[in-house]
Amino acid sequence: MADSLLIKRGTSRFVRSRGRKALHHLIISRRLRCRPGPLRWSSRRRLRRRLLQAQAAGVDLRDSGCLASDAATEAAIRRLKAATLRPTPVDPKPTPTPAVPAILPIPPPLPAGPRRAVLLLPLQQFFVFGGICHVTCLYGRVQVFGFTISQGQPAYEVYSTYTNSLLSITAIPYSKPEKSKKEIRREARVLLRPYLPRVDRCRLMKSFSPLCSIVVLEHLKTSTTEFISSHPGLSYVFFQETPISHISAEYLTLKSVGIRRNRRKNGIQLTESFISAVDELVSVACEEVDGCPVILVCGSQDIGKSTFNRYLINQLLNCIPCVDYLECDLGQTEFTPPGCISFLNITEPLLGAPYTHQRTPQKMVYYGKTSCKDNYEHYIEIIKYVFSAYKRESPLIINTMGWVTDHGLLLLIDLIRLLLPSHVVQFSSGRSKYMPNLTPDYVDDTDGLYTKSRPRIRNRGFHIPETENLEFGDEERDSPIVFAGHQLICVRTEFAFRKTPRNRELHNKVLRDLAILGYLGQLQHPDPKAVSPLHGLIPYQVPFNAVALRIMHSDVAPTHILYAVNASWIGLCKIQDEVKGFVNGPVLLAQTPLCDCVGFGICRGIDMEKRLYHILTPVPPEELRDVNCLLIGAISIPHCVFKNQPGVEGTIPYVTTDYNLSLPGAQDKIGVRDSEENPEEERYLKPKLYRKMKRH
Repeated sequence: MADSLLIKRGTSRFVRSRGRKALHHLIISRRLRCRPGPLRWSSRRRLRRRLLQAQAAGVDLRDSGCLASDAATEAAIRRLKAATLRPTPVDPKPTPTPAVPAILPIPPPLPAGPRRAVLLLPLQQFFVFGGICHVTCLYGRVQVFGFTISQGQPAYEVYSTYTNSLLSITAIPYSKPEKSKKEIRREARVLLRPYLPRVDRCRLMKSFSPLCSIVVLEHLKTSTTEFISSHPGLSYVFFQETPISHISAEYLTLKSVGIRRNRRKNGIQLTESFISAVDELVSVACEEVDGCPVILVCGSQDIGKSTFNRYLINQLLNCIPCVDYLECDLGQTEFTPPGCISFLNITEPLLGAPYTHQRTPQKMVYYGKTSCKDNYEHYIEIIKYVFSAYKRESPLIINTMGWVTDHGLLLLIDLIRLLLPSHVVQFSSGRSKYMPNLTPDYVDDTDGLYTKSRPRIRNRGFHIPETENLEFGDEERDSPIVFAGHQLICVRTEFAFRKTPRNRELHNKVLRDLAILGYLGQLQHPDPKAVSPLHGLIPYQVPFNAVALRIMHSDVAPTHILYAVNASWIGLCKIQDEVKGFVNGPVLLAQTPLCDCVGFGICRGIDMEKRLYHILTPVPPEELRDVNCLLIGAISIPHCVFKNQPGVEGTIPYVTTDYNLSLPGAQDKIGVRDSEENPEEERYLKPKLYRKMKRH
């Protein structure tokens, strides 16, 4: 009875619970009845290795179920071993797959002597850096801001300044030499021998691969950079040191050169429309048969026009010897101090900000302001006068102002009709103000500020009487000037906007001051051993009756003319008329002349007893002999020039706190760039993320 009862009795609760705990270790199916237990670290590592072997053997684990525990893992591993040992069927005709070369990482640069480093760049790799240095391509081919530097070319000065987006060195493809890998590696070792010892050469050659490039980075020190850095607060422009948690050997190597590696997002970001527009214009300029293209670049402020111009010039210099450039932007000039309209012939690449490549134009006129809102007619006349220097022997790039609303847009239409561009590159972005597409039909049907819309005739062309006074060659003088339309290229930019209407004025003022300092840096000795203060340089002495004076931006009483000239930024010009006036001078002009400007200077002082102007200028003496006119505009000398006068004890010259603000013009802002439309611009809203954080 007891035995029968014991037989019929079911399993205890303890036995059933043990069975449930062990049940999930025995289940290998697609559907689990309970949550699988975690695997140990060694089991996960072993399973990962077997999974990789199974993947290489072509086994799909999804068909065999899910692995839930150690026992299931072992069973799966056994099946995977068997699968990997079985021979896989070989397809007699395998489908060829295109080989995509993997982008290799950049090895750390190696020191190559005092203030010099060697950098190996795999194909299509970017090395973004901040600072200034010499770049020499030792092997292969690299590209810096659109300009290609090949093996055997001299070193180029690269200025990756912190006022603009940082530059990068990119390894680009090149024709592979018909040599074996052993011969290529031997050639690279021979090129590295003067720079690296044997141990570092072997270390660098471990990362060497076909189509890679090797560059040498050397410390750069020029008189202009030293002069700008000597002013308080401006040394950060060329090199910035921020605290870092770990100092590596790479950081110390690059610091000795004078640069610092940065993230790729801090470099220049070029959109697809940007690159496609450059490629199209380069192909047109290199394949043009009938003539040279005239490219006009327009768009609102701070949208990337200057960056596009520099990049396009560098790309064009890769295939043609020179490029012509017409500067029509008074506020942000590229090669001269602000307030100028100039024409230049560019033969060297532009590898830096405007204040790092100040050059002497072929023809230049000093307008004297950063905006033309007060005198449109004089602005148009200056452009016509400067444009006459273009001989149509090279492609021409025309830079325009960022004022594209109201009268600024009408003035731009007048420039298109006057300069007759073959291509118009129009920039736009999500944060720029609305600007209509300047298609040929729109330009034909819209009245400009001084020109009227013309009825379309055959070939959509019409004569322009405003261009009758322009000087052309003998072959072009007899042919009528006909506007036959242009090709519009729209470029959409997505630059990181760090400037807002609140700080744009201050930022642009800093860039203009840097351009003036870059120009004054030409006064320093070419060998930058020590910076000479401006008040320690010997100025030129100019008699009163040898030059004529004209204050362009304001009406000044004749008795106060010399007060306005003293310690001012002056344009050194030459007029066709002879200067005739008082024996002792000064000679005053009633109107602003349309004349050539050969350079600029500072009126350091005026000697009333000897009737002399003391002028400090980098213009050579042979060109100063033709100067007979001094023009003074609204462009002011940077304040740091007056404040930074070492060796002066007591009161600093031209610096005072006792200033009468009640004088006429005393409270006017000198050298400030006018806004586009209204003096009070609409403020941009703060980002939503910032507002949400403020709520918490």
